[in-house]
Amino acid sequence: MVHKIAVIGLTQSGKSSLTRALQRLADQGKRPFQFTEVHNPDELHGHAFDVVLQVVDSTRLEESLMLTPHIIDEQQKIVLAIGRYDLLLKTDHSLNLPKLEQLIGVPTCRVSVRLNYGLPNCLDILETTIRKPASTAHPIYHLRDQGDEDTYRAYVHGILTETLTHAKDDKHQTSLERIDKVLTNPWLGFPIMMAILYFVFWCTFTLGAYPQAWIEGGIDAMSQWLWSLLTPSWWSSLLIDGVLQGVGAVLAFLPNIIILFFFISLMEDSGYMAREAYIMDTIMHRVGLHGRSFIPMLMGFGCNVPAIMAARDIQNPKDRVLTMLMVPFMSCSARLPVYMLFVDTFFERHKALVMISLYAIGICLSVIFAVIMKRTKWFKQDNDDTVNELPEFRIPKARNTAAHIWERVADYLQKICTVILWASIIIWALEYFPTQDLNDLEHSYLASIGQFVAPLLEPLGFDWKMSVCLLTGLPAKEAIVSTLAILYGGDISAAGFTPLTAFSFMLFVLLYFPCVATIATLHREAGKKWAWFTVFHSLALAWLVSFLVYQIGSLII
Repeated sequence: MVHKIAVIGLTQSGKSSLTRALQRLADQGKRPFQFTEVHNPDELHGHAFDVVLQVVDSTRLEESLMLTPHIIDEQQKIVLAIGRYDLLLKTDHSLNLPKLEQLIGVPTCRVSVRLNYGLPNCLDILETTIRKPASTAHPIYHLRDQGDEDTYRAYVHGILTETLTHAKDDKHQTSLERIDKVLTNPWLGFPIMMAILYFVFWCTFTLGAYPQAWIEGGIDAMSQWLWSLLTPSWWSSLLIDGVLQGVGAVLAFLPNIIILFFFISLMEDSGYMAREAYIMDTIMHRVGLHGRSFIPMLMGFGCNVPAIMAARDIQNPKDRVLTMLMVPFMSCSARLPVYMLFVDTFFERHKALVMISLYAIGICLSVIFAVIMKRTKWFKQDNDDTVNELPEFRIPKARNTAAHIWERVADYLQKICTVILWASIIIWALEYFPTQDLNDLEHSYLASIGQFVAPLLEPLGFDWKMSVCLLTGLPAKEAIVSTLAILYGGDISAAGFTPLTAFSFMLFVLLYFPCVATIATLHREAGKKWAWFTVFHSLALAWLVSFLVYQIGSLII
């Protein structure tokens, strides 16, 4: 049975975008929902809608809520979808949503199509409302005999008097609203954001060190057991030196990945990730960047591919393409195992600080890149868009957090079982043949490839093995870790690396394009020209930055 849902609101654009987003999400989840846009309550006559979803503009609360009594008076089930709440906060007002829901007598939710926030929760509320029997005890029914506009306006005004409060009237604010005002404070917001990120990275390394050591110990023990069990041959070397050591090196960082994604999920589900965009919005506008661009950039810390696709929502084509070109500067989760390996080995006392510096360098260079591109003929224009939507600040649900973590972990494991596995086998084969002796690397096919590329990277402090690692990182950055494990036997501390070369290497990994999938997505979304532009400019920038860091660092250290 298909449930028919009417969508009504003051603005056509907000109503239409929400209708399309909910219909798409319902179809993906195979929910039997059919959404239909309705322009006014009179159109509800003669239609058998199961529920009416009213889109409420937070900046026009009284005008928006004036529709609500008319809808209820038609004996229609109703759900309120609250949007643009941050613009209400900018006027130093706040809305007590639980009390609003209690007084008006209908379920409410906050949604944002652009931030992709609150939509699953909205579908859940709609489904729950459909299942509930219709009530005839709503307080609006006693106004029916005198239901003129003045009566309805007095009714709405009374509700807003109880729920809409000025920020200075602290006694009427909820605890979450007080926290929200501190987190989005113009002076406190940025330092708090940096402190939270430092804490996240500190926990990622400190808490993840124990299970990481257990996994590494288990892999070493299994390797020794297999060597004692198997006869030395090419296939036993493939199994142990190639598959087990290569895949195991990446698998060892799974606990760190889980911890990091746990915190990222908390920030996303609580609404704090959107507040980071809100905090950065003013800064971005000062350098001429697009206010909406920070959302795809934030998504880029998870994976650059969906982040580039998320930029589709930016209406201006120039800003949309520029945002897509900025996304590869963001350190996706694929680079994280590389950072962790080097930071854990060479920067024991400053792990979180070095990690934050890498992310900060990526952001700063993306801003410089955008400022320069904004002054070219391709992207020069005025821009006054802002991040004008903040989702409700709420306590994350354990079920949603677990689902988000599993989605990221499943993707990580899938990559280990496919790309990393095949990369490990190929690297082992190039290292093993034609000499069939892993101790004779200098005469292997892998050495020939590395020595061909090495002259270009020697000024950066890289030897031929490090050059090969960068090549294997083209399909997936995690493959760099498995290559390092195969080439250096899992111990990079004794492989000629220094803290300076390690930092130079991490900067190169940060700045050259993330993976082939990212370039393919850029080709599809922005065009062939910008895809190839990203390949060449990212390689040139990675070489230049690593060169400067290594050469200047060599003079100082």
